[in-house]
Amino acid sequence: MPPIGMSIKEPTQLRRLGVVGCCCALSACQSFTPRPLDMPAFNDDLQSRTNAFEPIEAFIERLDPSQRPANLSFDPSDGISPAEGEVIALFYNGDLRLARLEAGVALADKETAGLWEDPVFGFDGADIVSPSNRPFEWGIGVSLTIPISGRLEVERDRADAAWHAAVRSLIDAEWTTRAALRRHWTKWVLAQERITLLESTLKNLKTLDQRVQQVHDLEGINRVERRLFTIEMATREADLADARIKALEARTQLLSTLGLPPSGAGLLQPTLPTIDVLPPHDATARIINANTHLAVEFARYEVAEQSLRLEIQKQYPDIVLGPGYGTEFNDRRVMFGISIPIPILNANRAGIAHARAQREVARAAAETTFANLDRRLAAALHELDLSAQQTAHVEHTVVGLLKEQQHDLDRIAELGEVDLFVTLETIDKEVDARMRLLQLRQDRLHTATEVDWLLGPDVPLPPAPVIVSPDAHSNEEGAS
Repeated sequence: MPPIGMSIKEPTQLRRLGVVGCCCALSACQSFTPRPLDMPAFNDDLQSRTNAFEPIEAFIERLDPSQRPANLSFDPSDGISPAEGEVIALFYNGDLRLARLEAGVALADKETAGLWEDPVFGFDGADIVSPSNRPFEWGIGVSLTIPISGRLEVERDRADAAWHAAVRSLIDAEWTTRAALRRHWTKWVLAQERITLLESTLKNLKTLDQRVQQVHDLEGINRVERRLFTIEMATREADLADARIKALEARTQLLSTLGLPPSGAGLLQPTLPTIDVLPPHDATARIINANTHLAVEFARYEVAEQSLRLEIQKQYPDIVLGPGYGTEFNDRRVMFGISIPIPILNANRAGIAHARAQREVARAAAETTFANLDRRLAAALHELDLSAQQTAHVEHTVVGLLKEQQHDLDRIAELGEVDLFVTLETIDKEVDARMRLLQLRQDRLHTATEVDWLLGPDVPLPPAPVIVSPDAHSNEEGAS
């Protein structure tokens, strides 16, 4: 039985109104759908990357012309060249996949920033339990925040700045990955050349060993000298084994950067990447305008600016309206409430002070990054000049003298004389000189890659058009 003084119709209408309100609220809510990890499916996708390159070809068609390597002609049937590898890395590299997903988070924040707060529904009821003939009293109300402060617009501006910062980070990650790929490719190719050099050295040592054996049989050299030659061969065999291990490590790094499985090793072409270094007239201005890493710091500073602007805007109040309807002493009442904070005690001072300090941190980060990049570029350009001089000296002086020395030793050996100590010393010097040339070549290419990365792209690059859907997993979407 309903309380005294309360009609049956009122709670019935109230329940209907509550049911309708709950249904409307629930219809706007999203539901959770589990999506468990499936490593076997991912492994199948990973292993198939070396067999089907149709997604890469479609990806190239979507690339902006400025993103394509010069003279790119994608045809992996004859192996993967360094230029083709750059495109494959843009598509499959795991770190780039994470960078794109992080940009997707910023995009989601941007698309949902600045929304009004949900209204709040409230219900109050009271029933006097002591003997009384007073009716059940109740009231319903809805509070709604009216953002008159302009805070929501600033929130959208800050989210937009954060999105642009995420895009800049993605572009920087892509540019950095391309530079890393060139370094790893150079390291792998020259590691292969070191193996070839040591194999050739061992072959020559074995040929010389036959000549030494003949002299030893004629008692031209003693057993101690003969053993010295055997030690030299064993040492070079150990060097060859070490070179093969380093070549394997370099190839593993290269495949990891490409995003390919170990089975893709046979597709790699052992050719050095082409790196053209053309220092601009004003290198400092080029860094400011084109370096992708510095562009990220500029974007982060803009986020810090917008964050401070948002915290300042938060000190201005928004109005909260609270209309309602209820009963009291059998009287039906329409209620209305309004509240507005008065910013005289707190005024978001802590948030503003924190945001202002964060802006100074962002400013210092940008300035420090620029100073470091400028020093690195000056050092790299100077290193290129010194490397060219050093390479010319080793090629024309050291190697030239060693060739003359070897020629004279061959003529003496033809006369039946072998100076084992001089021969071994000459072989050691020649191998060391050629190894040094390979190292100089690698260092020069790495430095050229560094200069190219520091100078940044010739034109502003958009991010590669590979978007990973959170609800799909396929090669065509760039899943890696």
